[in-house]
Amino acid sequence: MTGRMDAPQDRACLVGIIFFILGLGTLLPWNFFMTASMYFQGRLNTTEWSNGTVVVRKEYYFNNWMTLLSQLPLLLFTLLNSFLYQRISEAMRIAGSLVFILLLFMLTAVLVKVPMEEDRFFSITMATIWFINSFGAVLQGSLFGLVGLLPLRYSAIFMSGQGLAGTFAAVAMLLAIASDVDSETAALGYFITPCVGTLATLFSYLLLPRLEFAQFYLNRSSQYEAGTTDELLKETSAVENSKLNGHASCPVSNGGAGVGSAAEAEAEAVAEAEAGASPDGAKQAFLSLEQAESANTKSSVKEVFKKVWVMAFCVTFVFTVTLSVFPAVTVDVKTLFPGKWERFFISVCCFLMFNINDWLGRTVTTWIQWPRKDSLLFPALVVSRVVFIPLLMLCNVQSRSFLPVYFPHDAVFAVIMVFFSLSSGYFVCLSMSYAPQLVEPKDAETAGALMTFFLALGLSIGAALSFALRALV
Repeated sequence: MTGRMDAPQDRACLVGIIFFILGLGTLLPWNFFMTASMYFQGRLNTTEWSNGTVVVRKEYYFNNWMTLLSQLPLLLFTLLNSFLYQRISEAMRIAGSLVFILLLFMLTAVLVKVPMEEDRFFSITMATIWFINSFGAVLQGSLFGLVGLLPLRYSAIFMSGQGLAGTFAAVAMLLAIASDVDSETAALGYFITPCVGTLATLFSYLLLPRLEFAQFYLNRSSQYEAGTTDELLKETSAVENSKLNGHASCPVSNGGAGVGSAAEAEAEAVAEAEAGASPDGAKQAFLSLEQAESANTKSSVKEVFKKVWVMAFCVTFVFTVTLSVFPAVTVDVKTLFPGKWERFFISVCCFLMFNINDWLGRTVTTWIQWPRKDSLLFPALVVSRVVFIPLLMLCNVQSRSFLPVYFPHDAVFAVIMVFFSLSSGYFVCLSMSYAPQLVEPKDAETAGALMTFFLALGLSIGAALSFALRALV
């Protein structure tokens, strides 16, 4: 195979831009549904008058169910993807998932204009969230395996794109709120935005195989196997040619004893050469074949897990802490300054602030990788993030039943959210980037698939914990 020094250049950083867009596209479904929680709660948690007071007719706990039904299929289909990638082509998994995600976003946009009874709307929305995240899981797992074949910095670029997906959704929601149009039209425009984003993601993926730089790395394993096979065939052919040339050099005896003796002697010499040298050459060729097969044989999942288990634990724990309070707890924080600011408070201080800093945390890893992958300080810092759970629960979350409010001011909540989201993005990206470095190149795809599974596991555990933590407030 051609050495890395002979790799073509990523002209105009097109491959980097494409993987940034692909990263953004993988998390558009989750972020657009999460950021639109006010729209969904407005349609679901209708109020009525009872004995002169306004009461909610039915509490749907949309944020908790949305989080859980987003992450469970992510966990299940990430696990399923490890079987699918052997039976379904990469192009079908990635392009097919994007097409179905686009169709489901279009359905959600259409439903904005369709009047519907609350229970039915809740059921359809939850089913949409389940299926859109199922396809998202297949898409994300496939893309993590794909980006693992490229140089390390492309993993950081891909995850940076994922981090920007939330900011993209939060800005879209802010524009919808700030617009002068009615809430229904604003919501329609909001859900058309991810349709356009998903379409751009699909076109970006279709462009990727046409770029020389991407071809070089994405076809690396097949090129290696083909090169190894060619070399072995040449070596085996040389051995066979030496045998044939040996036989051809033996003259045919037609006459006197002297000539016959010379012919016999020469034939004996060739036979000795064949008996001595050729078997060694053949043996060497077969040894080379065995070594090549061993080099191309991927390690078992168990063997790969033994090498990456610390990073798997880290990514699981980071997302467990993050999803246990965001957005189920943080979305119910109320501002101390009612008025126009109240309309924007959650969109700015909860969603926009989290997503911008999460993206910054992921992006910083392009230049800074600290602590090192073999440092015990790395998992220790990851575990220390658990302190954010009580800090956020003690903010001005309303309504509450048990815990007091220690941090009522908007500014305190905003500062906590900054460090909470920065650390989340930074440690997630670092964990996902370190894992492929701990295994041989041939096992990078397995490591990527494993890490995606544990990422989904952390999201699911956090989503399940959010019910209990919200009830404890």
